[in-house]
Amino acid sequence: MALAITSSVRLSTSHLIPQLGFGVYQNPDAKRSCLEAFKAGYRHVDSAQGYKNEELVGQAVRESGLKREDVFITTKCDSHTSTHGYDTTLKAVDASLASFGFEYIDLFLVHDPLAGKDRRLGAYKALLEAKAAGKIRSVGVSNFNVHHLEEIKEAGYETPSVNQIELHPFCQQKPIAEYCRKNGIILEAYCPIIRGQMDHEVITKLATKFNRDPAHILLRWSLQKGYVPLPKSATPSRIHSNANLYDFQLDNEEMAALDALDRGAAGSISWNPVNAP
Repeated sequence: MALAITSSVRLSTSHLIPQLGFGVYQNPDAKRSCLEAFKAGYRHVDSAQGYKNEELVGQAVRESGLKREDVFITTKCDSHTSTHGYDTTLKAVDASLASFGFEYIDLFLVHDPLAGKDRRLGAYKALLEAKAAGKIRSVGVSNFNVHHLEEIKEAGYETPSVNQIELHPFCQQKPIAEYCRKNGIILEAYCPIIRGQMDHEVITKLATKFNRDPAHILLRWSLQKGYVPLPKSATPSRIHSNANLYDFQLDNEEMAALDALDRGAAGSISWNPVNAP
């Protein structure tokens, strides 16, 4: 089936997540940006407690005129804000619900594994209990390496629906990606357009061939990989442009050329989970 802005991926919980997401990291004007994103056709917003804009995202959903069930909202509990651990995560879920002004959150992630095994497993357990209580529809993780995911399995907990990690042609995190594929964990791609660092011959050549921006090539690669890319922007024209991905397609040879750009951990421009304890 041809990809479209309405394309979605089915999570292990059976819920559908729109394949193209809109990130609001470091966006203090997230309300305006989300409203613009909704006009462009996005129906998936990726926020986090650490982003300090959950309230603005909630306001945008209400002011957009869209039905709550037609918008997929993600947030995350962040060890850097001391919310990891069982009791603190239970409270964090209620805090996010209040911030958004929602009765439920579509996807809640453990933002990173840095709090240590006991606290990250406690956080994950709390999110599962919040899911059982109807406050969350799906539970996942972010920045988790294979051994972190194995901890969840060994604890006997439900497999995460999602692992959100840095993913782009220069940083493909192949061992993590392969583990997630084998275990039915959807991969969400942050930094999918490498924060604008796209000046590479392979990328620019494809952009010229298709008369596209380099960002389009990278996002199309991500979509065709089956990932859920999360481009972010506060510029209205760029918000619309990043959604203009559905009237061209990369062939196998072009995908292979992008695949060959992988630099492993050296290709990361953000925080990489490979060496996390």
